[in-house]
Amino acid sequence: MTDITVYRKIPDNVAAPTPARPRVLLIGTALACISAIMGLGSLVAFYAAVRQDVIQSGETWLPSGVTIPLTQPNMMMLTLWFSILIMVWATYSLGVDDRSNMHIALGLIVLMGFGYIAQTMFLLEIMNLGAASDSRASLIYAVIGAHVVYMAIAMLFVAFMGIRTLGGDYSARDREGIYAAAMFWYVGVFLYMIVWLAIYITK
Repeated sequence: MTDITVYRKIPDNVAAPTPARPRVLLIGTALACISAIMGLGSLVAFYAAVRQDVIQSGETWLPSGVTIPLTQPNMMMLTLWFSILIMVWATYSLGVDDRSNMHIALGLIVLMGFGYIAQTMFLLEIMNLGAASDSRASLIYAVIGAHVVYMAIAMLFVAFMGIRTLGGDYSARDREGIYAAAMFWYVGVFLYMIVWLAIYITK
């Protein structure tokens, strides 16, 4: 009888497959996010304590002649909220191997990051608050500047993961890099909500 089997038998001495790499990038990103939350949270808590002491002493918190309009902070909040939806679009697109839409979404994320930073710089200019005028001004700039630096790093993270995906490192079967970038970005939006409430709303 003719053997027409098209499958080859696996020999007994085949080496075991390489174990799957643990989620190193996701774990590292999660640790970085926790560190950022603790760091900026501590800075905001210190800011709130100093502000409370100044108000209890009978002084006003903002120096004379300084105003903080709400138009720019609220627009920055809307910008970052919309960026969350676009990040969801990016992760979903990669999940269905739609790389074109994924790269469009990541490009919009970076563009919204630039918009947030530009609005922040414009706001600081119209606030008429000298960074070295007194300790209160320095503290306000420290809180706002810390979050701007975080978002700039988040933009670089998103752009780098987009480049790696373009090079074939990530696909529908392995979305670790995009998930890590999304996590980092979501934490940045959450941190802005804290800054928005502490700096721009309570003033």
